[in-house]
Formats: sequence, C-alpha cells, structure tokens
Amino acid sequence: MSTDDLRAIDLLGRVRYGRVATSMRAMPFVAPARHIVKDDNVVLRMHRGMGYHRACSGSVVAYGADNFHTGEPDLWSVQFTGTASMIRPTTDELALFGPGPHHVDGEPFEPVYMSLTPQFATVHVLEYATGQPAGQPTEQPAELSGSGSVSGRRHDRHAA
Repeated sequence: MSTDDLRAIDLLGRVRYGRVATSMRAMPFVAPARHIVKDDNVVLRMHRGMGYHRACSGSVVAYGADNFHTGEPDLWSVQFTGTASMIRPTTDELALFGPGPHHVDGEPFEPVYMSLTPQFATVHVLEYATGQPAGQPTEQPAELSGSGSVSGRRHDRHAA
C-alpha cells in the first residue's frame, strides 16, 4: 500500500460511520453505513430494509467518511472507490462492528455486510489558521486568505 492509502485507512479507522454512494435505477443515492477496516478492505454494515445493498453488490461504489462533527481544529475527509461485494462476516469482524441500532427508519435493524476493495483512495485535509476553531466564521475563511491550506490527493492503487 502507498503512503496515501495507509493515511486514508488510518483516518477511516478514527471514525465509525460514513456514507456509501452509487446509483440505483440510474439515480444516484447516498446511504449511511458502519465500517471497519480488515486486511486492506473496507467492510460495511448497512440496513437490509433500505435495499441499497442490492444496488451496491457487484457495482462500483464510493465510500466516504470524515471528522467534520468532532470539533477538531483540522478537518479531513477520505473516500474509497472500488467494487462492493456481499460477504458473510467472520466472528472477529462482527465483534469489531459491535452492536447495531435497534431500529432504522422505524424498522427493526437487519444487518447486511459488504466488502469494498479500494481501487482509489482520496484524502482531503482542511487546515485552519492557528487559534481559529474549525467552522467558526472569520472575516475571510482560512482557505481563501492564504493563512491555511486545503489539500487533496488521489491515488490509483493499481498504477505503477
């Protein structure tokens, strides 16, 4: 794995939930999912009742997560793109996921699991000026004033 891939995997491991995106009947959608990282794969747990797993299975999906809700001074976002496939999780994987919600949209939670082998990993880091909390208004946002930076990297894991 490249340094960028390792960084993306490390950041993903810092949060528990993200969003999976693909299309269903030619319409894009984004759905919440719980994730774990296992052997360079991203393993997802979703609610079967939404039916989104059927659109994801065998398709190229994007899975993203971020720390935007944490209040940390520097914000990051990661995205993994690859083909998703339905799996039966191991006992160890189930333990890493922990308990699921009792209900999703008023329905009893019924988990379904997918594995995503990333083809691309993208990391975006928003660095704010020292002493300026993330998300706080300023006269000029740090990204635009030159006192901070916004960086993004895309890495093709299969490129030479």
